[in-house]
Amino acid sequence: MSDRLDIAADPAAVAAERDAVVARVRDHAGEIAYALARIEGGEYGRRTFETDDGEWTVKHEQGDIEFLKFEPRSGQETYVVSTKQPPEPAALATALADYDAFVDRFDGYVASLDGLLDDVPTEFPDPASAADITAERDRIVTRLREVCDRMAGELYRYEMDDYGTFTARVDGTRWELKREESRTSYLRVGGSGGTYLLSQYGQPSAESVREFAPDAPDFVAAYNDHVAELELDLAQIDL
Repeated sequence: MSDRLDIAADPAAVAAERDAVVARVRDHAGEIAYALARIEGGEYGRRTFETDDGEWTVKHEQGDIEFLKFEPRSGQETYVVSTKQPPEPAALATALADYDAFVDRFDGYVASLDGLLDDVPTEFPDPASAADITAERDRIVTRLREVCDRMAGELYRYEMDDYGTFTARVDGTRWELKREESRTSYLRVGGSGGTYLLSQYGQPSAESVREFAPDAPDFVAAYNDHVAELELDLAQIDL
């Protein structure tokens, strides 16, 4: 860009001319920022272009320019475009003397990408179906939920609280059944940071089911032992 700022006697006129130049640069550099965002494919990014007189850095966010900074070989950096205060007029003029070189470097960068993807294959093998494994996972989880709902229902009948939990240790690992009335809210293995075999938010992974489902009968056995102890306690009451 070959524009130059004429130093005027009126500071307001200088500021107005500076603001007009910055607005034109923002529009032009904004197109560069948008192009970089499309090329890089991310919501945020920055790229630096080196010229004979210094370095230009473009930062973009969601396709919009965040700033355009010029760092000369010597002297102070200048934010030609930014979200803060506008640049000082003399520094802006110095930076814009190198703006055309910056645009040339950007154009060269884009040109260097021409043909980059020509040899990239677009034919890919068919992915294997996960239908069988997910169906088996769902079958196991459905059966586990049926059993846990029965446990939750019996606990609700006994405790008569709308919310409750039953916990037991299976081979040293904490299992926790949380219920709301007679329905299972979740079945979690391993404490607060553990694995949810049952929850309101989705199915567990097949790997988690494979790891923990074999121990589910022991958890149910612990529940049965708990019920048996309650029955024994009640049987000892003498009226």
